Amino acid sequence: MDIDIFKDILVPVIGGLGIFMLGLDFMANGIQALSVNRMRDFLAKAAGTPIKGVLAGTLITGVIQSSTAMSVMVVGLVNAGVIALRPAISVIMGANIGTTLGNGLIALPLGPLGLILAGISALVYCFANSEKIKNIALACMGFALIFYGLNLMTGGLRPLRNLPEVMSLLQTLKADSYLNLLKCVFIAAGVTAMIHSSSATIGIVMGLGAAGILDWTTAVAFSLGADLGTTVTSWMASLNLSKNAKRTAYAHISFNIIGVCITIPLFFVSIHVLGWAMQFFGGDPAVPVIVDGKETFPLVPVAVGLYSTFFNVFNTLLLFPFIGVFERVLSRVGHTDAEDAEDFSTPKFLDRKLASDFARAIPAVQQETARHLEAGAMFLDIARGSKKAPADPGEHYLATDILSRDIRSYTASLMKEDLPYEQLDLIASLIEEADFTAALTESMHQVARRVKRETFSNPAQAIVETALNKLDASLREILPTYGISGPQMPAGHVSFPEVEELRARTLALGPNAGAAERGTILALLGSIERAEILIRRIDAERKSVNRAGVVARASARRQDKQRPLGDTGLSPVPAE
Repeated sequence: MDIDIFKDILVPVIGGLGIFMLGLDFMANGIQALSVNRMRDFLAKAAGTPIKGVLAGTLITGVIQSSTAMSVMVVGLVNAGVIALRPAISVIMGANIGTTLGNGLIALPLGPLGLILAGISALVYCFANSEKIKNIALACMGFALIFYGLNLMTGGLRPLRNLPEVMSLLQTLKADSYLNLLKCVFIAAGVTAMIHSSSATIGIVMGLGAAGILDWTTAVAFSLGADLGTTVTSWMASLNLSKNAKRTAYAHISFNIIGVCITIPLFFVSIHVLGWAMQFFGGDPAVPVIVDGKETFPLVPVAVGLYSTFFNVFNTLLLFPFIGVFERVLSRVGHTDAEDAEDFSTPKFLDRKLASDFARAIPAVQQETARHLEAGAMFLDIARGSKKAPADPGEHYLATDILSRDIRSYTASLMKEDLPYEQLDLIASLIEEADFTAALTESMHQVARRVKRETFSNPAQAIVETALNKLDASLREILPTYGISGPQMPAGHVSFPEVEELRARTLALGPNAGAAERGTILALLGSIERAEILIRRIDAERKSVNRAGVVARASARRQDKQRPLGDTGLSPVPAE
């Protein structure tokens, strides 16, 4: 039988592969648009312990159907300080299990039904007015295109069996020995690294196996390589991020490499086990089924999906007890003394157990807000180039921003319907102070960034130093325990020029400073002016409510409620 290579092979294979990958993209985009923000928030809350991390990683990856997106999300959350390294490692383990659910779906024998399902979903997508319905239709369309693309690939690959040249080449890719097994694994890892999708690689392998081009053992070997190659994406995503984000990517890589290294010696034993297990899933995958007079192997995709699931579950169970070892080893990678500094992204005083005790929760919020203010003050250290200052202003600001969100969330959780008005008023005042503190920290971050980015001439540097000293002195009004070294000042009262005077001096620099320098100083003075307004606003907010009195009365009420019924001691009820 004559084979038209272009019409019978290239068109359906390339078209099917494109439709398959487009389907993966549509499905991931649709599901992520519907739920990725909720999933991110859920992950940040759920990944508190290694076991919860594995479960959360499995669940979320099973929903969004992209281990690549999941690993990139985890790396990003670690970079933001939302998740620590230890639970992030467990989430990555769970993500590897979750992605196998998608491989199982791909193995379903829906075939040509995918086209009509895609058509119906496309019509819904085009005519829907609701963004939510559009995203659901997009996910369904992607789901359907996966099957249709896989069906096209299988049909296009089938004629290759009649080309002796191709079959002789593919004979070299037969996992019949450990050397050939390694060759298959590395080829699949390379392909996956290039296309950034283990699901796409496994889909191609399923098509080759279903068409009879690859025997089922070799197809399974390729799926092992796909799990190895998918780690490249998380590594690439972490290149310009924090050290902990890089360590999360390294955990993903090392986890899969160790799993593959352990599985390869056991591969042929596991194939025998898989062959036995396949009797519960349809029979022997090596036995062809005649469809329209042509041989096909519909159970090969099932075997590949089953093995991929088994590999990731086995790998997780094997390495889960060593999460602590992973964390200790990876935490030493690229470790510097700066990492031993205080982590401002994690609250120090906010205890959820205190949330029901108003008298104890309020002082905790005040302590945490003061700590947030101290973190913001460190931007002056950064601007002055102190060796004790955080090395990266952006990373330090990110930590303070996370702390700010935690403070506001915790404080808002204290608002109960049965609280007296004065207590609600105090909580509102603390929320406002936290908001002003966050804005002040942002302004001080801008100050540090502008000073660090520009090289100033001596006359311009003198104005910058005066402006920083002015802000330093203003900050001490609301932060008496300010521990950062201040500028050298003579004894007695020292007054600083107003911002307007510093602006005039900047404009008068003339040829002594370039336009870029003067522009930077003027922007710097704007940030300092905003910072001083916020400092005065924080001071006024603290004085707007008698905080100590409200807390004292709340504490007295609590003690009164805790007094035993038999206690006849009389004490006056504090005035409201």
